[in-house]
Amino acid sequence: MKEVLKKRTKIFAHNCIKLTEYLPKTYLANHIKGQLIRCSTSVAANYRATCIAQSKASFIAKISIVIEEVDESNFWLEFTRDEQLKFQKIKSTIY
Repeated sequence: MKEVLKKRTKIFAHNCIKLTEYLPKTYLANHIKGQLIRCSTSVAANYRATCIAQSKASFIAKISIVIEEVDESNFWLEFTRDEQLKFQKIKSTIY
C-alpha cells in the first residue's frame, strides 16, 4: 500500500503542476500557481517522509502535514473553480 500511495501522491503533484500551465497569465492565477505547486508537491514529499518515520509520534506528525497539504491543494483547486479562471484547453476535463 505504501508504494501505491507514493506513486499516487507523486502523480497528483505532477497533475497539479501540469494544470497550472493552463492557467491564464494574471496576478491571481500566478499566485494560485505558486500555492498549488507548493502544497501539491508537499503532499508527495511529506508522504514519502511518513513512510520512513522513526516512531509512531513521528508518523502521526508527518501524516498530519500530508492531510493539511491535501486540504490546501483542494482549497486552491476549488478557488480556481470559484473564480471561474479560464483554462486554455482543459477546463471541461477538470470540473
